[in-house]
Amino acid sequence: MLTSFAASHSKGKFATDKIFGASGAAVKACEQYGKDKVVNATIGAIMDDSEKLACIPTVEKVLRELPINELIAYAPISGLPDYLKATINLAFADNKPEAYFSSVATSGGTGVLHHTIWNYSEIGDTVLTSDWYWGPYNVLCKEALRKLDTYQLFDEKQNFNIKAFEGKVNEILAKQNSIVIIINTPAHNPTGFSLTDEDWTKVLDVCKVQAKKPDKKITVLVDIAYIDYAGEKNESRRFLQQFGNLPENILGVLAFSMSKGYTMYGQRTGAMIGMSSSKAIIDEFAAINQYTSRATWSNINRGAMKLLTTIDQDKTLLAQFESERDVLYKLIRERASIFMEESKSCGLNVLPYRAGFFISIPANDPDAVCEKLHDDLIFAVPLKMGVRIAVCAIPSSKVKGMAEKTLKAMQYIASK
Repeated sequence: MLTSFAASHSKGKFATDKIFGASGAAVKACEQYGKDKVVNATIGAIMDDSEKLACIPTVEKVLRELPINELIAYAPISGLPDYLKATINLAFADNKPEAYFSSVATSGGTGVLHHTIWNYSEIGDTVLTSDWYWGPYNVLCKEALRKLDTYQLFDEKQNFNIKAFEGKVNEILAKQNSIVIIINTPAHNPTGFSLTDEDWTKVLDVCKVQAKKPDKKITVLVDIAYIDYAGEKNESRRFLQQFGNLPENILGVLAFSMSKGYTMYGQRTGAMIGMSSSKAIIDEFAAINQYTSRATWSNINRGAMKLLTTIDQDKTLLAQFESERDVLYKLIRERASIFMEESKSCGLNVLPYRAGFFISIPANDPDAVCEKLHDDLIFAVPLKMGVRIAVCAIPSSKVKGMAEKTLKAMQYIASK
């Protein structure tokens, strides 16, 4: 009997998303016990204090006022020219490095990851990221017939583990001539960790050593999806200056996304921003990634691109927008501060949080811990190495007491 019709490289593929599974369990609990009694710490989106999906008011206003033709018309494959220019300016603020730049519109930040893996690594290559990482990185690599390897993100003092990073980069480049390195910072998903400027100096020094070998090509993909919730605009972007005047065989790529910074998660709009000391490399960057867009999704959401440029080109709107977004940033900071302070008080071991949507707690049996938390109607996401708490989605009143309940759940599982 025929049991599969798929091509050999597609046989056996299936996706089990623990985030959506945990979220579904929380929704059922709300129906059974009432929303006020349930803590839904699974959602990777900003919820207001009434637990409704938050939208920046200026974003909603501008979107609703866009002419219908700007919403329904096709956009150029590479993106609207004003949008591409704006994404570069917004990504860097006052921290543009000495380099050539190009921007290509993508389907969210995920589109940047897809294009970078496909166009800057060979089939069968190993891509590198940290051991705490956003799960779809692995799915994207497998779909593109690549492998994902990891280095230990934290050293014994819970600082960035530069030795582990260096060891893995050297190990991989001893076996292949090109490497794509994915670094999600600042406000890393799922830990809330951010590399310091000094960490970045060390990371790029490791890359520069390998770049002395002319046959090696190193692509450093910085996933900046959460950068607008990482602190003061220029301070959180200062590290980007270090991408100036790099060797020609080091390419920098930024994954810019409107999902979080503009609270437009479902509009799937982002930009792939390339940085290189070589104009030829950047010209090629624009050409090959536009080609891959045509071969993948064709063009992307014109309305979302027009919304961004409308706000960006109006100083009054931009100031209002940034002020409103800052309110959401402070809301998340307040929630995270409560959890971190209570964790310290009760002795819960939490990974170092700097900013962003998530906090992570190392655990030996994350699934069992999350299951035990259901007894307290707390719903979190079990990861491979721990438990993820989405502080972006929990009202401050519900954050209180969570750390101690999490510790007790972990102690109960450990005692069994």
